[in-house]
Parts: sequence; C-alpha cells; structure tokens
Amino acid sequence: MKQVSIEERAVNLAHYIIDTKDTVRGAAAKFGVSKSTVHKDVSQRLIHINYALAIEVRKILDENKAERHLRGGRATKLKYELCNKRMKNVT
Repeated sequence: MKQVSIEERAVNLAHYIIDTKDTVRGAAAKFGVSKSTVHKDVSQRLIHINYALAIEVRKILDENKAERHLRGGRATKLKYELCNKRMKNVT
C-alpha cells in the first residue's frame, strides 16, 4: 500500500467531505484514520495547504454540526421503533 503524505491525506479528506457531505466520523471510517486525525487535517493543516478548500470544508462541517442533534434523535427513534417491533413479535 502506498504511503500518502499528511498534506495529500488532508486534501483527499477535504475533497471526500465536500463531494459526499459526509461527517468527520464517516470520513475517518472511509480513510481508516481516527476522528481526531480527520478533524486536525481539515481544520488545522488544510488552512496552510489550501485555504480555499479549508473554507469549503468548514462550511460542510458546520452544517453537519448544526444537524447532529437531528441525526441523533432520528437514530434513537429508529432504535426504539425496532425494539418495539421485536417486542410485538415475541408476544
């Protein structure tokens, strides 16, 4: 497997997040790195590498942050709907 430089990884992560509008967690899973690494790459390192790209990524990350309470509520709702469905099938 080819070793990618930190700068290349930061740019690749930025393009991935912009193209897919994925979360930091999703990008971390896709690239096989930690959430902390993704966040540092796109929030701190990218500013010095490509300022315009960093601004675009920041917009996506801010959108995701503003929507996370909605995603969490949706996930909880689905979890309990599934639990209730299983309980009905048991009885």
